[in-house]
Amino acid sequence: AALHEINKKTLMWYDEIGLLKPACIKENGYRYYSCQQSTDLEIILMLRELNVSLEEIRQFMENRTIDTMESLMTKKIQELGQTISHLKSVQKMLYNYQRDMQALRSINLDKISLVKKEKTYLAAVPTTPGTPLEKEIEHVINETKKYQLRRLHDASYGSMIPVSCLYEGRFETYTAMYIRIPFPTSKKGLHIQPAGTYLQAFYKGSWDGLSERYKEILAYADKQGLSLWDHAYETGLNELVIQRMEDYITQIEIPVRDPVI
Repeated sequence: AALHEINKKTLMWYDEIGLLKPACIKENGYRYYSCQQSTDLEIILMLRELNVSLEEIRQFMENRTIDTMESLMTKKIQELGQTISHLKSVQKMLYNYQRDMQALRSINLDKISLVKKEKTYLAAVPTTPGTPLEKEIEHVINETKKYQLRRLHDASYGSMIPVSCLYEGRFETYTAMYIRIPFPTSKKGLHIQPAGTYLQAFYKGSWDGLSERYKEILAYADKQGLSLWDHAYETGLNELVIQRMEDYITQIEIPVRDPVI
């Protein structure tokens, strides 16, 4: 145990489950191991470090050949590749969160501006009047499972209002909730958020006050001679770092048709 830097209870456990039995046990209860078993233990410890299950190790030790070792290593290499890919995704997500937190510090909440956006894909779920918000969120989460997102925080999410409803003054006529799919494995059934120029604005506070912000946006668009189309896409920006809904920041982006910048 000291030679291999493990607890002696680990050796006793391996003996108990039949993974590594001592060469002999003397009358005083001491366990004795041969030199060959030192190699066996190193193999076991290596496989445990690779997260190979005890049962898989036991099966391998009972049939230890070049083929079984190669098969086991191939499997672990594939699993390790998936783990590395996931960790890279987590790292990218953390960088994005860090970037977003830095951007939040400098947002001008009063500013309305024009920005360029690339085409993106949304997993959109139609909303039904009278359906509880909790149920609609459940539908959105179930929809994301089709696109192999590991967690809801792997993508941003929000809601959509047809621009026609905005012009009619129906600022609460949401028609869909969505998840933005960063890397869609399949584009079938996804809503396309078009590429182009967008009118971008922000609103801080509970959702009840969004209608007033939309009136300001429409007034700005009218003054600038801008024609809005498609949908208004609302995205929450800071829910990870607030405790009150009054501090919630909503980003509003609406496509502009044939703008002049």
